[in-house]
Amino acid sequence: MDAYQNTTVRQTAFMISNSAAITLSMLHALPTAGAVPHLTDPVPTLSWLQALIVGLVQGLSEFLPISSSAHLRIIPALFQQADPGAAVSAIIQLGTTGALVVYFWQDIVRITKALFIAIARIRTAGLRGSVSIIESESQRHDATVGWYIIGATIPIGIFGLIFQSAIETVARSLYVISATLIVFGIILWWADATFPARKSVREFTWGNTLIMGLAQTLALIPGVSRSGATITAGRVLGFSREAAARFSFLLSIPAIVLSGLYEAAKNINTDGVPWGPTLLALVVAFLSGYAAIAWLLKYLVNHSMRSFAIYRVVVGAVVFTLAITEAIK
Repeated sequence: MDAYQNTTVRQTAFMISNSAAITLSMLHALPTAGAVPHLTDPVPTLSWLQALIVGLVQGLSEFLPISSSAHLRIIPALFQQADPGAAVSAIIQLGTTGALVVYFWQDIVRITKALFIAIARIRTAGLRGSVSIIESESQRHDATVGWYIIGATIPIGIFGLIFQSAIETVARSLYVISATLIVFGIILWWADATFPARKSVREFTWGNTLIMGLAQTLALIPGVSRSGATITAGRVLGFSREAAARFSFLLSIPAIVLSGLYEAAKNINTDGVPWGPTLLALVVAFLSGYAAIAWLLKYLVNHSMRSFAIYRVVVGAVVFTLAITEAIK
């Protein structure tokens, strides 16, 4: 890695880590100041028709850089329905996670197998040497990617636990969502148009992984978009759109699975989640999510992020206008 790339990595890591910490800290402080009261109902509600729509939106928007969590908040507001809540949103995400697992099944099996081989050799070769002594070059690469995914998942786990209250309340404000849609849409457009696409997934480093992991923490805020934040970081680091998207998808699996299981376990013995409609939404999310993954990876081969950026800015502006005029709440 040359001096320019080193500088880019350090500057990007500094920018993302500070953005994540400052933004989440501000959101954590807002509820105590009474800035955004009554964002969600005490008990989430979800009708069967709403479940069908929510599942479709979740599946189509989870893997596109337009923020599924934002759309899951906006659509109920447009129809004057109660926000289904962060817990329902997290559980429905398991449907899109299932689509991700099925689509990347062969990659997951290879990476998991190679990772277990590396783990078995830690005692004799140490953490760093456990990968280097694997005979097969392809298995060495798969084991390395496995360690990268584990390492990049740690930041979102820490931030998610610390700022859980703010994420489930004030962060779901339509004003926050409209602002993040617009701001991160512009950043996505800038990153994709500015930085060259010269690197593949095989060229990832621990520095790149740290940046991608920090970028993923921003996705805790509705409107940012998990894929949007990580693909943007990947583009800043010089990775191709397809490479950034592929690693982004693999990186999202542990975070989404753990989030969904945590929320499901927390609500399993309560009336907080309408399980019937939620499970319908989960199935619809699985089917539409699989179609979205297949389409996006083909689309990014020959197209830029401009259309997604424009969509984000337009939707953010419309949502802000409707919210400020109290047309939606």
